Amino acid sequence: MTAQTDTTAQTDTTAPVEAPKTSFADLGVRDEIVRALAETGKEHAFAIQELTLPLALAGDDLIGQARTGMGKTLAFGVPLLHRISSDQGRPLNGTPRALIVVPTRELCLQVYSDLEIASKYLRAVSEDSDRKFVVTSIYGGRPYEPQIEALQKGVDVVVGTPGRLLDLAQQGHLQLGSLSVLVLDEADEMLDLGFLPDIERILRLTPDDRQSMLFSATMPGPIITLARTFMNQPTHIRAESAQSSQTHDTTEQFAYRAHALDKVEMVARILQAEGRGATMIFTRTKRTAQKVADELGERGFKVGAVHGDLGQIAREKALKAFRTGEVDVLVATDVAARGIDIDDITHVINYQIPEDEQSYVHRIGRTGRAGKTGIAVTLVDWDELPRWTMIDKALGLNNPDPVETYSSSDHLYTELNIPTEATGSIATARKPKTRTEGERVERTERAERPARTRSRRRTRGGQAATGHPENGDAATPSESGPEPQAESEGGEATPAKRRRRRRPRKASAPAAAE
Repeated sequence: MTAQTDTTAQTDTTAPVEAPKTSFADLGVRDEIVRALAETGKEHAFAIQELTLPLALAGDDLIGQARTGMGKTLAFGVPLLHRISSDQGRPLNGTPRALIVVPTRELCLQVYSDLEIASKYLRAVSEDSDRKFVVTSIYGGRPYEPQIEALQKGVDVVVGTPGRLLDLAQQGHLQLGSLSVLVLDEADEMLDLGFLPDIERILRLTPDDRQSMLFSATMPGPIITLARTFMNQPTHIRAESAQSSQTHDTTEQFAYRAHALDKVEMVARILQAEGRGATMIFTRTKRTAQKVADELGERGFKVGAVHGDLGQIAREKALKAFRTGEVDVLVATDVAARGIDIDDITHVINYQIPEDEQSYVHRIGRTGRAGKTGIAVTLVDWDELPRWTMIDKALGLNNPDPVETYSSSDHLYTELNIPTEATGSIATARKPKTRTEGERVERTERAERPARTRSRRRTRGGQAATGHPENGDAATPSESGPEPQAESEGGEATPAKRRRRRRPRKASAPAAAE
């Protein structure tokens, strides 16, 4: 696709973060959307939303930059819904009119849920139909058929991940030629996950006269280059001053140098801190995530896990349980860092430190959202110290050498408000370790397997010997076969008795001479 007008002339709008005062109605949003948002307690716009909506409602291209948890989803979602539902010149006919591309499945479900709520009272009115406004999600890990069926029935807004979107578009099931609005959400994460080539292929399938919006917490060079390619003189909007910290000021951060063998004990005590609510624990590897979840579960905590070794259904089930409060601790790899939008997470624990400072920002951005306070705890092992030093320097945390800390250290209890009587377990009785599913199935199959009767055949000269046939004559060695079975009086088969033939004795030498 040919490049649009260079963005060197773009406007840079900057405003400090303040308490939201302007309502969505004041910004000119449709009454149906305002009503739906009000039912969920969202009546006033946050800073990024207040700055974005006037431009987005006018159809301008824009780049929205704000820290995680500042309300970027509604910053593009509200004007997107307003524009395509209010365009009298292009009534909705079931062909996708807006596309939102996100990097992860979890974020896809979150954005889809937010837009479905906001569009609750919208109608898709055209000359031949008056139906409910339809938002659908398209992502991998799920069967193709239901998603294809949803597209065939007609949709107005599609939220999806790059791989599955590109697959369905190339197969002809997803039509992108009628798009009015295109949104790239969490663009820096798509860069980190290697999705930019897929994004560029998707962009070539969309019309040039669409409105484009790009939202991201950070703006690395490749993302700026991408914006120059597919956007037309976008306005760059920041929701805070350029000198402000990348992390939330409402999040109190702690870092402790911890021994790997003592980390679970430390986490168990942190989870008993006073005022502790929903908590996320981040690890770098899938194996560590599952191990930590299992150990905390054995200690009596209500814990779930989300990582790449779990199937999509299991991941969605764990996230749902976390959102509904069925579990209050979620252990996750960074794959879930962008997909969970819960305002009341009180604690984030970095069990293993992330790869870089941007991942650290996104991790601890799960707490201290929407103006609420939060606590972020990072456990730094001895071999992780060089990486932590780089993260600390990049973000200006002023804690390059965390204090050596153990689960019994007094300052851990004092700083994190942990009761002195807290131990490493809240379980009343330790349950015996259960067998794995594979071991259980194997034992069940072994118990249900019928006992085998061992049969034995004797051989003579390398040939199998047989019993007598039904006529009672002896069988020749060439007529070898299975031993016949005789029926007893009770009708059960019993082995037939065998008569052993005696070989003729060789004649002695004198007899042979005679």
